[in-house]
Amino acid sequence: MEKYLRDDIPSPCYVCDEEKLEQNLQIMARVQREADVDIILALKGFSMWSTFGLIKQYLKGATSSGVWEARLAREEMGGEVHVFSPAYKSKDIAQLTGLVNHISFNSLAQWHQHKDAIVNSDISAGLRVNPENQEAETPLYDPCAPGSRLGILARDLEGADLSHINGFHVHNLCECDSYAAERTLDAIEKKFGQYLPQLHWLNIGGGHLMTREGYDVEHLIQTLKRFKAKYPNLRIIMEPGSAVAWQAGPLIAEVVDIVENEDKIAILDISATAHMPDVLEMPYRPTITGAGKENEKAYNYRFGGNSCLAGDVIEVYSFDEPLKPGTRLIFEDMLHYTMVKTTFFNGVEHPGIGILRKNGDFDLVRQFSYEDFKGRLS
Repeated sequence: MEKYLRDDIPSPCYVCDEEKLEQNLQIMARVQREADVDIILALKGFSMWSTFGLIKQYLKGATSSGVWEARLAREEMGGEVHVFSPAYKSKDIAQLTGLVNHISFNSLAQWHQHKDAIVNSDISAGLRVNPENQEAETPLYDPCAPGSRLGILARDLEGADLSHINGFHVHNLCECDSYAAERTLDAIEKKFGQYLPQLHWLNIGGGHLMTREGYDVEHLIQTLKRFKAKYPNLRIIMEPGSAVAWQAGPLIAEVVDIVENEDKIAILDISATAHMPDVLEMPYRPTITGAGKENEKAYNYRFGGNSCLAGDVIEVYSFDEPLKPGTRLIFEDMLHYTMVKTTFFNGVEHPGIGILRKNGDFDLVRQFSYEDFKGRLS
């Protein structure tokens, strides 16, 4: 991790490790090749478009959540562009028809509202269905929780006219293993098996964390092959987000001040609420290189963000040596579902974005300015 603590990497900064990113992509390429499936990048999880030149060498395209992401995919990634949104306005459809190859609808009402525009285009249409198979551990990320607004239930498809529907879209996983994927395919078959022989494709969404250490990639490949053998008419599509950028780069931060209160609080040049909001929303405890749990090492510190939100605080870590202003910290694995959620709240300094190249060079590809902050307002 010392490679991230170099003078040409500023603080704060998100750093993409190009070598690690490519290692993740190579694992995905193996799954595509051996299981005969297609993998596309979910931009909602990772939209660092300065890396798309590398990503498109391995993946088939990208999936988006609306017009802006679809446009980014079309302009910067190329390949196939897919889209799913809980609801589309007519103006969205008008723009998407020139951008996407696949579109999935969240309800039969939405499909019938926009059917004519899609049928008269070259877009392949699908429906998002809900297999009612809960696998996500965090309620915030569980699309199959009771009462979910995402996906059509099997009972609501009974008797529906599915002419011009080419595929089903399912998403119920979140950083899950291959056995969750297997259970999901079983649930899809149980709930929607009667429709599968007449479809052309099945998108089994994201949440397949195939690049995590210990993930049983071979089991995933064999599971997909068995399913495809049952339904040779189906093209299987996967759209991971986290797996692409998993452990592919940190957020570099710096201690600005030490506040002595009941605890020692290190004030940083980053904000949890603005720069890594899932720390507060999920919540979860990020890994900091060289840090331990409270009282595990000699010196304890809570961390405070550089916003005025009282709760912009991260729980206690311990260190072998005292922290002081200027100390650099490495918040590990901060590219997926982090960069895409940042805000300019409070007008605090926004982290830069850089790439640590395979040859050891560092490219600072983006720095943010007052003009960027002002441009978000009016």
